[in-house]
Amino acid sequence: MKKSFTSNFAKKNKTSNLANKITILRIILIPLFILPLVVDFKYNNIVAAVIFLFLALSDLFDGYVARKYNEVTKIGSLLDPLADKLLVSAALIFLIGRGVDAWMAYVIIAREFIITGVRMLALMHNKVISAKFSGKLKMVVQIIAILAVLLMIPYAYILMLIATLITLYSGVEYIWLERELFRNSF
Repeated sequence: MKKSFTSNFAKKNKTSNLANKITILRIILIPLFILPLVVDFKYNNIVAAVIFLFLALSDLFDGYVARKYNEVTKIGSLLDPLADKLLVSAALIFLIGRGVDAWMAYVIIAREFIITGVRMLALMHNKVISAKFSGKLKMVVQIIAILAVLLMIPYAYILMLIATLITLYSGVEYIWLERELFRNSF
C-alpha cells in the first residue's frame, strides 16, 4: 500500500511541476485578456494588449523553468503549445472585424488545431514533436501582429497578413515533416 502511494505521488509530481502549473495558469487567465475586449471602457485595447503580452511572454518563462529544472514532460509538451493556441485563437476571434479578417482567423485557428492533433497523434506513438523554427517564428509574428491590431498601429493589417502566411507555411512544414505518423496510424 505504501509503495503504491509513493509511486502515485512521484507520478503526480512529475506532471504537476512548476512549468506545467505556469502553463495551466496561462490558460486560466485567457478570460482576463478577453474581458477588456468585450467591455467598452477607456483604454480597453491597451489593457488587453498588456494582458496579452504578459500571457505571451509567460510562455518564455514556463519554457525556461521546464528546461532549467529538467521538468519537460509529455503533458507539458502538449499543454504549452495548446496554451499558445488558445490565447491566439481567443485574440483572433475577438478581433474579427477590428483589424483581423475572418478568413485570417480561420486559417490560423485551423492550422493551430490541426498541428495540436498531429502532436496528439505523435504522443500516441510515444513521440514528442519539438517546436520547429517556423513554429517559433509563427508565434512571434502572430504576437506582434495581434499587438499591432490591439494598439491600432498603422500597417497592422499587413502584419496580420504576414502572420497568416507564415502560419500556413509552418503548418504545411509540420505536416510534411511528420508524414510518417499518418502512414503508421491509418
